Amino acid sequence: MPIKIPEDLPAYDVLTREGVMVMSEDQAARQDIRPLRIGLLNLMPKKIQTENQFCRLIGATPLQIELSLIRMSEHQTKNTAADHMESFYRPFEEVAASGEKFDGLIITGAPIEHLPFEAVTYWQELEQVFAWTQSHVHSTFGVCWGGMAMIHHFHGVPKHILAEKYFGCYPQANLDPASPFLRGFSDSLSVPVSRWTEMREDDIRAAGGGLKTLLGNETTGPCLVEDPAHRALYVFNHFEYDSDTLKQEYDRDVEAGKPILLPVNYFPGDDPTRKPQNRWRSHAHLLYGNWINQIYQTTPFDMARIGHEMTPQASA
Repeated sequence: MPIKIPEDLPAYDVLTREGVMVMSEDQAARQDIRPLRIGLLNLMPKKIQTENQFCRLIGATPLQIELSLIRMSEHQTKNTAADHMESFYRPFEEVAASGEKFDGLIITGAPIEHLPFEAVTYWQELEQVFAWTQSHVHSTFGVCWGGMAMIHHFHGVPKHILAEKYFGCYPQANLDPASPFLRGFSDSLSVPVSRWTEMREDDIRAAGGGLKTLLGNETTGPCLVEDPAHRALYVFNHFEYDSDTLKQEYDRDVEAGKPILLPVNYFPGDDPTRKPQNRWRSHAHLLYGNWINQIYQTTPFDMARIGHEMTPQASA
């Protein structure tokens, strides 16, 4: 089954060319089926690129997905055209006021990791989002800074500034092969990492609350953490990245004259003139496919019941 998105959203043509099944709202209306409602709270400056990345992953499952794009209410983006935001995004305050509920919500990263959480201009509203997920979202997926913000909000886990940026593709150990979120995963896998901050396993263990690290690396720390009590997953790295996303970041910093090291284990032979190979795509599809499947297995058919059954989402 395809992902349901507006025909004039740029991701529609991108995914169609890639062979991902997409359908318009008119086509979806003719099917007698309840799609899974997934929200994307997009905090990234390059909105369209991020839309494409996540649509590609959640649109590859056998289930029909209805995607809703959400933005912070007062924060104005400088990197995406205003007409795009007006046409496709709804402010969170409008979504919250409507009372509508979602089977799943993805909260993206944001290039503000150097700031204390409380210094972020929209932090108070984001805390409202986190609280809202507990009554209006069945399962939430926090990505990179979004995941760090969530685990800090719910469990007080601190983030730590790094002396040197973690940048490249780092092997991640499968720490819980029985987890339903890791079905089909290898014992070790490569995942793009790009951040100046980290969450530490010792802090996560000390926080308690049933937190469980599912993937991790001895150098870069936890990669994927499950929070059953809040029906959430936190991923601190970037499964959703395109093949050339790290290259774009590297080229941008080189052009700007910023000190930047070659991304680790990314360019063949550490030669930035050679095309990087994507070694994480299959696990990205597995992770988001497993998340969508777990939502499908556990979410109430009657969406009004979301938030009234506070049982953990994982079954293992």
